[in-house]
Amino acid sequence: MPAHMDQTAPAAPTNVVGAAPVFTDPLWRVEVELSPLEVGLLRTEPVRRLHFVVHGGASAISTLQSYSRLEHTLGVLALVVRFRPRDELLRIAALLHDVGHLPLSHTFEGLGGLDHHAIGSGSVLTEPLRGLLEEHGVDAGAVVALLDGEPRSPLTGRSGLLNLDHLDSYVRSGRAAGRLDVDPAALLGRLGLVDSAVSADREDAGTLVGLVAAEARLHTSWDNVGPVSVVRRLAGRLLDDTGLAPARLARMTDHEFWSALDACAATREESRRIRYEPHRLEVTAGHAAGDDRTGWDFSLRKIYSSAPLVDGERIEAAAPALAEELDALRLLPTDFHVRWR
Repeated sequence: MPAHMDQTAPAAPTNVVGAAPVFTDPLWRVEVELSPLEVGLLRTEPVRRLHFVVHGGASAISTLQSYSRLEHTLGVLALVVRFRPRDELLRIAALLHDVGHLPLSHTFEGLGGLDHHAIGSGSVLTEPLRGLLEEHGVDAGAVVALLDGEPRSPLTGRSGLLNLDHLDSYVRSGRAAGRLDVDPAALLGRLGLVDSAVSADREDAGTLVGLVAAEARLHTSWDNVGPVSVVRRLAGRLLDDTGLAPARLARMTDHEFWSALDACAATREESRRIRYEPHRLEVTAGHAAGDDRTGWDFSLRKIYSSAPLVDGERIEAAAPALAEELDALRLLPTDFHVRWR
């Protein structure tokens, strides 16, 4: 056998378990030299689980928002490495900032008192994450404090201003939806950080505001409202009818969640319907009047909106027209009535 035939090909640069010494984010094209601790974290169950949780939530049923929470997490790590490569604590926080997310991400946040921020903090402070962090001389409490915004960092930033977490979300979603008209790597090269907030020139700020607005319109569209409202009801029914503990539900992967719905007589039929016949859903703005029992009312918990700085200044002062575009998002409907045809 020729000598080259018994050689294993090297791990792909987009490998997500630390098999390659350098991870290259395919969106931002930033190379990340992984530390031994970062490799260890990628191999823990709480972080690996994110590879099986879709970032776009139930809207993945009706759109191509099918990339995972882990892909987003590694994108945020790449952004931190781009701006603060030697900030070990911030890099760790980037890898762990989403470990508390529920199956299908935000879809049934709040049900049974579930809060992904609190769950994430608890995960960092317990095994296996706490032990691994301490083994490498990192205080788990300091990671939790950073995730809670103390001190303020580019990961959390200031309220209403664009941080690195949201920057990755908006741009990655824009790519998935085919509305990203710029090269993300070139865009990143022109962005800066000013007091922990993302800053752009007037043209790039316009691009970012357009992505923020498009994401808000997606959240208030049929594509998101219909599937989310159904899956949220199914999750509530699963908790009520099976005795499933909310804490157990919170740690499921998406596949495990769908399997639980299929195994429950009270959710099986509608679970299949939302996956294979979502086109039968009708969504109208506003709650139903009177005794309309043909469907159910649904309200969005929030519309995400954050503004970049423009050349280091608040957008209201530096680009009033862009600020007005963001302000107009408050007029989008958040109350809906949904029914099956």
